[in-house]
Amino acid sequence: MVRFPDLAFSRPDAATLAAARTAVEARLEAGDLPGALALWDRQRRDYESWSSLVHLRFAQDTADAAAKAEREYADALEPVATGHATALKQRLLMLPDQAALAAAAGAHPVALWDLDVTTFTPDIAADLETEAKLAAQYSELLASARLSISGQDVNLAGLAPYAEDRDRAVRQAAERQRWGFFAAQGEALDAIYDALVTLRHGMAQKLGYPNFIPLAYRRLRRVDYGPTEVARYRDEVRQHVVPLVARLLERRRAAHGWDKLRFWDEALIDPAGNPKPIGGHDELCAAAGAMFTRMHPALADFWQRLSGGGFIDLKNRPGKQGGGFCTSFPSIGMPFIFANFTGTHGDIAVFTHEMGHAFQNWESRGLAAIDCLWPSMEAAEIHSMSLEFLTHPHMDLLVGAGAAERFRRMHLEASLAFLPYGVCVDHFQHEIYANPTATPAERHAIWQRLERLYMPWTDYGDLAYPAKGGRWQAKPHIYRSPFYYIDYTLALCCALQFWVRAGRDPAGALADYVALCGRGGSQPFLGLVRSAGLASPFVPGALAEVVAAAERELLG
Repeated sequence: MVRFPDLAFSRPDAATLAAARTAVEARLEAGDLPGALALWDRQRRDYESWSSLVHLRFAQDTADAAAKAEREYADALEPVATGHATALKQRLLMLPDQAALAAAAGAHPVALWDLDVTTFTPDIAADLETEAKLAAQYSELLASARLSISGQDVNLAGLAPYAEDRDRAVRQAAERQRWGFFAAQGEALDAIYDALVTLRHGMAQKLGYPNFIPLAYRRLRRVDYGPTEVARYRDEVRQHVVPLVARLLERRRAAHGWDKLRFWDEALIDPAGNPKPIGGHDELCAAAGAMFTRMHPALADFWQRLSGGGFIDLKNRPGKQGGGFCTSFPSIGMPFIFANFTGTHGDIAVFTHEMGHAFQNWESRGLAAIDCLWPSMEAAEIHSMSLEFLTHPHMDLLVGAGAAERFRRMHLEASLAFLPYGVCVDHFQHEIYANPTATPAERHAIWQRLERLYMPWTDYGDLAYPAKGGRWQAKPHIYRSPFYYIDYTLALCCALQFWVRAGRDPAGALADYVALCGRGGSQPFLGLVRSAGLASPFVPGALAEVVAAAERELLG
């Protein structure tokens, strides 16, 4: 069994990357297309494994000077690697026998390369390095937060238990701490984002685009839909989901006897208190092992390899980057789960979510091309969000038998409430990059306007910073992964379909899920959706059907 502590990958440099490209080109010159593709695939797996490990080490301790220096080295080298990859893709796309290329490499990877070559030119190499540095500054800034609540010193992630405490005063105090930090760092956050927007707009213009929006879609490898379909989907959320969430929140307000539902009340979903995990890190991991054994042999085997090999980092600690993610080391076929457990129900959600990503990557590790190991972002989120719902029948193991049904209802309600926020984040980014010269104050005003459109119930009370439109600055994706957020909402539409299917046929739904994971990124988003028998989120009524099912479950 491969163990994470033993991982070590060769550190590339500009010379070794150039030599690697020359070796691939030599095989192409010799007429050995299969050999060239195989060599290039191995090279990319090795490079991505090294890069993933470097960025993971930095995320594990953003205060580690050596880890930061290595991350900066990797960020500086990334445009060099991208330049070589783009040149090879361009050469392959110019081969006279494109049918032979598709047969050797696969039709979908070739379609992805055709997209990729439009996202890079050497003229933007320095800009890409600067973009990575600015995104890292944001991560470091948030990781530096040192907050005090109820006599405890915590980071931003550590506020989570207090933010959903049954005591309303504690919840309000937690949000005051959170937004006090953002208010204090507001100018710095505005400056980082202003630099990012200006930089990204400039890169887009260098590549011949009117603004960053079309470049962003291409960078995310969206080959089968565009902004028009996404805008229509946002309207579907506003039409079908926003009214239901408003009803659910009003019911919650009445159940608690509050005169008004404030922002700090939204995180407390269950009147009896949000169900919590049965214990800490070790207890939850042990329960997860029992759950996956109960669910499916493939999940059980994978969890043993993942946890036994040390490919998880789930404990919250000072200096650790917030949030959760899954990365992978394609040269050895193993993924890694990163999260920050805080003792709340969010631990279960983030764990099952990232486990879905990791399991998909594991199941598709045998696919021939590195381009197929991960699907595009929105398809990848189907695997993660669907596993959140497919674990519902086994919540007794994670929260106890008495709280299992309460957890299921809470998770479903929270998922529905996420949809308006998720599309608001996406709409915000479309407006920002369509108006790249907007001032920080104008950007905050844009968020305020869109928030009233998608989340009209939001009442910040005396929380001045989010009330003036600053809430978006707490969403790392807006800074680090532009336009990667609608993906969660599109995938949630599909995951809810798996939830409905599992209610009728649990074994069949799980089998369909495992099969979908095995397809990895061998098809574009809508192709993978069809392959699993799911309705496209862009089809009118797809969202209405699952929302109706959720409404019956929650409101009777």
